[in-house]
Amino acid sequence: MNIPLIAGLAILAGLILERIVLYFVLNMLRETGMVGKNYQGDTIPLSTGITFPVAIMPVFLIYELFSCYDSSYSLFLLGIVFISFLGFIDDSLGRRDTLGFRGHFSALFRGKLTTGGLKAVGGGFIAFFLAFFVSDGWLNIILNTLIIALAANMLNLLDLRPGRAIKGFFFCLLIVVALAVFAVDPLLIAPLLGIVLAYLPEDLQAKTMMGDAGSNVLGLALGFLCIMSLSLLPRIGILIFLIAVHIYTERFSLSRTIENNAVLKAIDQWGRNEFRRL
Repeated sequence: MNIPLIAGLAILAGLILERIVLYFVLNMLRETGMVGKNYQGDTIPLSTGITFPVAIMPVFLIYELFSCYDSSYSLFLLGIVFISFLGFIDDSLGRRDTLGFRGHFSALFRGKLTTGGLKAVGGGFIAFFLAFFVSDGWLNIILNTLIIALAANMLNLLDLRPGRAIKGFFFCLLIVVALAVFAVDPLLIAPLLGIVLAYLPEDLQAKTMMGDAGSNVLGLALGFLCIMSLSLLPRIGILIFLIAVHIYTERFSLSRTIENNAVLKAIDQWGRNEFRRL
C-alpha cells in the first residue's frame, strides 16, 4: 500500500469536492438569507464552513475501498460533523451580547443557555467522547479532552479576519508535525488539507465567512491529531499554550495585539491583496 500516493490523492479529492460543494452551498446560503456583514461592511454568506464535513466524508469512504480505513477515522468524522453542527447553530441563531467562556458559563449558571454555551458544553462533551475512546487511563482522558476542546475554540478565536484561522491552522499543524517528528497519520489530515486549500482563496478575498461551523472543525482536527500523534510531555506543553491563549483573549483583544505587532500584522495581511487582484 502506497500511503504517500493515497494521501496525495486524498488531498486532491478533498480539493475537488470542496470546490463543488462550496459552489452549491454558497448559492443556497445567499438564497436563504444566511448572510451578514464582514469586518469591511460587505454582505457575504455566513457559516460556509458547513461544507467541510460534507466534502471530507466521501474521501474517507474511498479509504475503505483501498482497505486503508482505520477505526479511529469514524471517531474523527463524528467529531467533525458534531462540532460543525453546533457551530452552525451558533452562527445562525447566536447573539453577540454574550461573548467568551466567562460570559457563556455565567449565563448558564444563571439558568440561561446561550448558543455559545450550547456549543461550549456540546463541544466539551464531544471532546470527552473522542478522548475516552482513544486514551489510556483517566489522566490521558482528561488531558486529551482539554486539548481537543480548547484547540477547537482557539481556531474560532482567530476567525475574525480573512485567512487568519486558516493560517493559524497551518502554523499549528506544522508545530504538531514537528513535535511528532513527522510520525503523524497522513491519511487522517490529508482530506482536510485539500479542503482548506480549496477554500482559502474565497476566505482571503473576504467573499465568505467560514464561521464557527468551519473554524471549530479546523481546531478539533488539530486537537485530535495532537492526541493521536504526541507523547505525554508535548501534549502537556500544548495544553499549557492553549490555556494561556484563552486567558489572554479573555482580557485582551487578539486583533489589536496583531495590529500592534509588525511581524504578526504582516503575516495576517499576507495573501489578501494578492487574491483580491485575481
